[in-house]
Amino acid sequence: MSKSKAIQEESRAHAWITPFVQHGGPRYLQIADMLERALSDGSLRPGDRLPPQRSLAALFQIDLTTVTRAYDEAKRRNLLEGHGARGTYVAAPKVELTQMLDLSMNIPPPPVGVDFDDLLKQGVAQVLMRTDSDLLMSYHLGGGGKADRAAGAVWLAPMFGDVDAEHVVACPGAQAALAALILTLSRPGDAILTEGAVYPGLRSAAGQLNRKVIVVEKDADGMLPEALEKASRKHHARLVYLNPTLQNPTAHTMPAARRLAITEVAIRCGMHIIEDDPYWLLASDAPPPLAHFAPGHVSYIATLSKCLAPGLRMAYALVPDAQLRERLLQALRSFSLMATPLTTALATQWIHDGSAHALLAGIRSEADARQDIIRTILTGSSHPRSDGIHVWFSLPSYWTSRELAATARAQGVAVTASDAFYDSRPPNAIRISLGSLRDRARLASALKKLSLLLAHKPAVHGEFVI
Repeated sequence: MSKSKAIQEESRAHAWITPFVQHGGPRYLQIADMLERALSDGSLRPGDRLPPQRSLAALFQIDLTTVTRAYDEAKRRNLLEGHGARGTYVAAPKVELTQMLDLSMNIPPPPVGVDFDDLLKQGVAQVLMRTDSDLLMSYHLGGGGKADRAAGAVWLAPMFGDVDAEHVVACPGAQAALAALILTLSRPGDAILTEGAVYPGLRSAAGQLNRKVIVVEKDADGMLPEALEKASRKHHARLVYLNPTLQNPTAHTMPAARRLAITEVAIRCGMHIIEDDPYWLLASDAPPPLAHFAPGHVSYIATLSKCLAPGLRMAYALVPDAQLRERLLQALRSFSLMATPLTTALATQWIHDGSAHALLAGIRSEADARQDIIRTILTGSSHPRSDGIHVWFSLPSYWTSRELAATARAQGVAVTASDAFYDSRPPNAIRISLGSLRDRARLASALKKLSLLLAHKPAVHGEFVI
């Protein structure tokens, strides 16, 4: 071997080495992760020879057993091959090396007993067959056509019974509906009253629109009616935001008696409630919505994103008051003229022909199975029996939410730390979303990784300097 080639190989053999990350997890796993990243970005190539374990231990200033564990972990991942006295070499890749096991995105899981690809193809074919293609590629006034609003009324029937389709506004997603309602029902500088755990989309919309989010005290049943009334008077607030069923992130469902009490306060204080209710159809025994108790004081939003498919970009707002409905439409048109006609037509088609309800049933069945999986793997946890597509998991005291999320990500598992939902004093918990991994085996693999992390206290490392 020429001297120059030997120098190049020596340089590549060390190029993958980076400092340890403080609170980044056990060092042997960090070394294995370094190898995995290097293979992904080309710093290492199949056939490259790695430094002897003793040399690597001296370079990192760690004990030999840590390096041995790192190499064993890398071999388990099919990253390395041992060739006896000749040394350890980078193996030809047998798996996708940088694939993240995502438990952070709250989307519905694949439906049981439904061929979604076939359903999608058939649905689009039906839409194209029954609708003039020019209309699908043209402008439409927001709010949906007659058939779209009728589909919304059908979708809302399990929550409310018979719904007047004229009271329904078809919106391009719940976030757009939420922003439009904030524009309609408040002015810059106004307060929006809510519980401590808040969907980040509300904070984003409120911040962009110059509204203040004020947290109202709660107990085990949810927002306290007396605290709501006090906050209304203190902050001159006229707008409340609540996600009362399988709340994101806590998965808590507000009982019927508390819902009634909250609406009574809203009526008495002249407040309006935005009820964001994406998960009602995933709950096994949800109480009636807040809008059932005070329809004149509640605007209700139900999105298809959390119980059918995010790509449909369709949400239905139930707004009985005609003047408020017209103002909502004007606000919507100021930043989102219309929902995409093709996906709107697909949602309408699926709801009217029954496909949406078959899809929903399959998603509920799969969500139930995944809830069983998490309860089996994360044994001894404090999270309660729940429905839906996410779990709020309280952590042992030796882990902080942010530290656990960072360490899990370093090991290829993404979860959401509690501070994503709280402005201050977040509880020591993470949200685990169950839908984004397409098969149960990969979900189980991700949960087992989490279980191993939770079983041990986080390692304490000093900074490593080369």
